Amino acid sequence: MKKLLIVLLLFPFALYAQDAVKDTLWTTSGSTTLNFSQVSLSNWAAGGKSSMSGLFMINYAANYKKDKLSWDNSVDLRYGFIKEKDDDSRKSDDLMEFTSKLGIEAGESKWYYSGLLSFKSQFASGYNYDKDPKEEISKFMAPGYLTAALGMDYKTDDLSVMLAPVTGKFTFVTDDVLSEAGSFGVDPGSNVRAELGANVRVEYKKEVLKNVTLESKLNLFSNYMEKPQNVDVDWKVQINMKVNDYLSANLITQMIYDDDVKIEDPDTGISGARLQFMESFGVGLTYKF
Repeated sequence: MKKLLIVLLLFPFALYAQDAVKDTLWTTSGSTTLNFSQVSLSNWAAGGKSSMSGLFMINYAANYKKDKLSWDNSVDLRYGFIKEKDDDSRKSDDLMEFTSKLGIEAGESKWYYSGLLSFKSQFASGYNYDKDPKEEISKFMAPGYLTAALGMDYKTDDLSVMLAPVTGKFTFVTDDVLSEAGSFGVDPGSNVRAELGANVRVEYKKEVLKNVTLESKLNLFSNYMEKPQNVDVDWKVQINMKVNDYLSANLITQMIYDDDVKIEDPDTGISGARLQFMESFGVGLTYKF
């Protein structure tokens, strides 16, 4: 939660930076969204449970273009929670992701020689609530992912397809307990796992209907040195539906498969790599800048 407060404190400076780059070769865009829902029941014959939930999102992009040089930067922050009656609140979504991609146009074409740097982690601790007492299974920088890639990027106004045959993927687990358990693929007791492989990154954004925008980000990674056939997948799809200047609805889905992340089956107690899926739908306030 402290990290979320830091981001919120720094957010006005991001707005100032946006004003500073106006009338230059930079193109900037961003939005903040707050979705909230609440149900209150008292002596309700049909049954049910009082609850409330919320989701806060910040998306920001700053892109530079001059002659054959392009530099694309993006920030994606999300934090959500859910609380049912007298139970403690639990997080429902948690993401911080920063991406920077530098490209030089390869002749008179839509292909660019490109390098990419990406960092991803989360704000708060995550728990397995099936255990008693609850078990901490993740936190900030446990895991944290840093990706550095070199390759070719095909770019249009709506689409980017980056093929990177040289990609380094670094997984950080800075928590001693999770590190000793070998969580997220690190060797037991180690804080870092380094992988060398190939990466395919596909990004698509387009207004498919009036006031309806589709965004899709697909990442595929294959480790050259260990089980290259087991491709890591991270695919996020977001549909933004504008109601008016301040109201919007959004649907977010994300599918992840990472062969190094072992998840325990609550029925059998057996841990293994599993397909992860998240879906979130909300209506709330949006401010674009």
